[in-house]
Amino acid sequence: MTTPIRLAISTCPNDTFAFHALMTRSVDWRGLDFAIELLDIEQLNERVVAGDFDVAKTSFAAAVTVAEKIVVLPSGSALGFGVGPLLLAARGGSRPEAPDQLTLLPGRHTTAALLFALFHPRSTRVEQVVFSEIMPRLRAGTADFGVCIHEGRFTWREQGLALVEDLGARWEAETAAPLPLGGIVASRRLPRDTIAAVQGVIRDSLAFALADPAAPLHSMRAHAQEFADRVLYQHVDLYVNRWTLDLGAEGARALDALARRAAATAGGSGRLEVFAG
Repeated sequence: MTTPIRLAISTCPNDTFAFHALMTRSVDWRGLDFAIELLDIEQLNERVVAGDFDVAKTSFAAAVTVAEKIVVLPSGSALGFGVGPLLLAARGGSRPEAPDQLTLLPGRHTTAALLFALFHPRSTRVEQVVFSEIMPRLRAGTADFGVCIHEGRFTWREQGLALVEDLGARWEAETAAPLPLGGIVASRRLPRDTIAAVQGVIRDSLAFALADPAAPLHSMRAHAQEFADRVLYQHVDLYVNRWTLDLGAEGARALDALARRAAATAGGSGRLEVFAG
């Protein structure tokens, strides 16, 4: 008998890179039977909060709100220095200071939205949209500011937009910690030996991709908003690092720092448990 696992990940290149071998069954599933969905990060966040999955990628800001129901797996996180979302403007020289201005956010449960709330409270009106709509709307002049995530971090200059602030750099300056964007969480409903098997498969899948970085390209291309291979691999180079393999003690401390701030802003326990096997 195999154990069914409802698994959901994002469509961003770092996830399709890391999970390519799992999705194509190029690694041993260790007695598990994965049913896999790929969704936008805010769709993932909403459904993780609703308890729809056994294992899923989620923003750490969302994970804090359901911390008592999930554990964070050591492998699969997007965390680091120089990885934060960017606050962009339609026009240079402007800042989000007036209530009649509009800032677009990529979902209320995202870590990007949490950072904007922490660093720019009571500044502008906000609207939650799918992340891929933000830069087109800034270019069209239907919004004043937008918090940019994913591949847009590398392409905003080409689109004639202005940088207001690197929210990740501000996090680093205030905490001296890497920024924890999102990670893989497992429901506490699962037996611990099942969670350990899931963690093992994810680590194997990530090791497969790191050993042969060209192998996941088909999966990355199939789901990316940006189709230039150069940009896809820039994304992987930035978001897949030593903390993706294993959060370790430094990653756990960064999670604690984010969880405390998120709990003060959005509620939750203020602590995320990293699964230890």
